[in-house]
Amino acid sequence: MFETARNEGRRRLRGAAILTAGVGAYVGFIVWYFTVLEGVDYEDVFEDLPPAMLDAFGIENLSTIEGFLGAQVFNFVWLLGLGLYFAYVAGGVIARDVETERMDLLLSFPVTRSRLLVEKFAALLVPMIAVNAGGGLLVYLFVIAVGERIAVDHLLLAHLLSVPFLLVCAGIGLVFSVAVDRAAIAERAAVGTVFVLYLVESVVGGAEGYDWIQYLSPTQYYEPTPVLIDGSFEPIDSIILLVAFAGLLIASQALFQRRDI
Repeated sequence: MFETARNEGRRRLRGAAILTAGVGAYVGFIVWYFTVLEGVDYEDVFEDLPPAMLDAFGIENLSTIEGFLGAQVFNFVWLLGLGLYFAYVAGGVIARDVETERMDLLLSFPVTRSRLLVEKFAALLVPMIAVNAGGGLLVYLFVIAVGERIAVDHLLLAHLLSVPFLLVCAGIGLVFSVAVDRAAIAERAAVGTVFVLYLVESVVGGAEGYDWIQYLSPTQYYEPTPVLIDGSFEPIDSIILLVAFAGLLIASQALFQRRDI
């Protein structure tokens, strides 16, 4: 049972470790930079920026470590960086095996297409869990190391709530992966789609008369900065993301079932 998921998961262990280390290095730099900027009047620095830009980068209160991490780490790394990363990786999950003709071999085993798709996608949980568990631990340790304090429950919640968001980004990549034959095309299309959705929510969504368009973007339903600062979040947002992910997974299975390999 789950041989494909275990095999694919083991293949992603090295990448998960490198990803977590890279995120940890960036977090360490940002926490150190916060101590360097201690005493800076952030209100004067950002008072002239338009509200749309402040919302796009999650800038609420940069004078606290929670607000600084929200803007410089979570809104940049988790919302954009990891969102693009998992969309890109998921884009090659099926398309790369089809392109290299490895899919013919996999489908020769007694396994349904639906199960194969789910197990190969499930392997993405390895880097997804690793970067959240390892990254969260490193955030806490770095904050403590510079003499600051951060609420552990708020930090855990920010990482937990990021999982549905990352699943949706990966789900977008999976749809492209089963829709095209070339991995490069699927990966680029997935990255482009997630990036456009990010821009839609952060830039276009704030325009008068176009408020509705922001609800098409998964970034609308994950706001890490308020979670880090005071633990506030809307449970319905995570539910919407999980429903969207389920829809993307079902759509991927339907496309894969009808596809001529």
